[in-house]
Amino acid sequence: MRALIQRVHRASVTVDAHCVGEIEHGLLAYIGLGHDDNLQSAQRMIDKILTYRIFDNDDDPAKFGKLDKNVQQVGGGLLLVSQFTLMAKTDKGRRPDFGGAMAPDAAQALFEQLVNYAKTQHPNVATGEFGADMQVASINDGPLNFLLEV
Repeated sequence: MRALIQRVHRASVTVDAHCVGEIEHGLLAYIGLGHDDNLQSAQRMIDKILTYRIFDNDDDPAKFGKLDKNVQQVGGGLLLVSQFTLMAKTDKGRRPDFGGAMAPDAAQALFEQLVNYAKTQHPNVATGEFGADMQVASINDGPLNFLLEV
C-alpha cells in the first residue's frame, strides 16, 4: 500500500460538476492498493497518515519552523482519494505497468474499509468517489509531499 500525502490549505474532489468531498487546512492523501494489502495494512496506513508530523509547531518558540505536529494535533481535515496509479511499475519502458494494483472490486471494498476506519480515528474525513472520473483541486501548503508505504 502506498499513500502520497500533501499538506494543503484546502482541497476538493468534483465528480460530474458536483463537489463530493472537500477539506480546509489538512492533508490530501492519494491511496494506492496492491495485491497483498488487507484491512490490517489499511489501518496501519491510516494510523501513519494521521500521526505523520508534517505541520509546523508554532506554539513553542524553540520549535518554530520545525515539522513537529500531525494533522490531528492541528485539527486539520483528511481527504482520501483512491489512486491505483500509485501502484504502477515505472522502472522499465515508457508505459506504466499497473499489474501491481489490486483488482477494482476488491480495491473498492478495501478502500471503503479504510475510509470507515479513518472516520473512527479522526473527526474530519472526506473522500472522492471510487472509480469515478474525479477532478481534484488543491492549494498545497509548502508544498510538502511525502510518499508513505506500509
